[in-house]
Amino acid sequence: ELAGSGVTVTALCPGPTKTGFQARAQMEESKLVRGKEIMTAETVARAGYAGLMKGKTVVIPGMSNKIMAKAVRFLPRNTVTKLVRNAQERAPH
Repeated sequence: ELAGSGVTVTALCPGPTKTGFQARAQMEESKLVRGKEIMTAETVARAGYAGLMKGKTVVIPGMSNKIMAKAVRFLPRNTVTKLVRNAQERAPH
């Protein structure tokens, strides 16, 4: 749609990011983030900006985020749904 208009679009798909969202959503104990090293908002923003400047259509910062984004294409939808639900549940102590 935008071809020849001079306008580009870059979708930034960062996965979990240190922003305070997890605390506000009461997800600090979820398996998705508990005990994991997640990217800062600055790191995500820099990756997004770099991708934008390179003309990338989609930017997925972080290797594990890239792997997860690609893997869901090959799994049945109900399996993906179960995996996501599991990741968002509280981790056992």
